[in-house]
Amino acid sequence: MRKIASLGVVIIMRFVLTALIFLFGLFDLMMGLNFLLNPAATATGFGLSANGTQGLSTLRADFTAFFGVVAACMMIGAWRRNADLLLVPAAVMGVAVSVRAISLAVDGTYPAWQVPMLVEALHVVLLIAAWRVLPHHRITELTS
Repeated sequence: MRKIASLGVVIIMRFVLTALIFLFGLFDLMMGLNFLLNPAATATGFGLSANGTQGLSTLRADFTAFFGVVAACMMIGAWRRNADLLLVPAAVMGVAVSVRAISLAVDGTYPAWQVPMLVEALHVVLLIAAWRVLPHHRITELTS
C-alpha cells in the first residue's frame, strides 16, 4: 500500500513540475515574441533602447533567440517528458543569473533588480528539480 501511495506522489510531482515548466516556457515564448514584434517598447522594460535600425535588429534577433530557445526547450521537454532538453535552458538561465550577480557586485543595484534575478533563479531551480525527477540520460552519456 505504501508503494502505491509513494508512486502517486511521484506522479503528481512529475505532473506539477511538467505543468510549471510548460507555463514558464509560455512566459518565455511571450517574451521572445514581444521582442520579435515590438522590440523598442519591450526593450525599455529591460532598461534598453534601440540605436537605430541596427539596434532594433540586435534586440529583435538576440532577445528573440534567447527567450525563444529557452521556451522551445522547456515546452518540448515538458511535453515529451524529456528532461535532457531542460539542461539547455537551465544552463542559459544559470549563466544569466550568475552574470547578474557579478554585475550587482561590480555595478551596484537599480530599481527592482531582484525581479529578473528571481525569475532566472526560479527557472534554474525548477529545471534542475524537473531534470532529477523526469526521465533523462546521465550527463556522461550526453557528453560522450
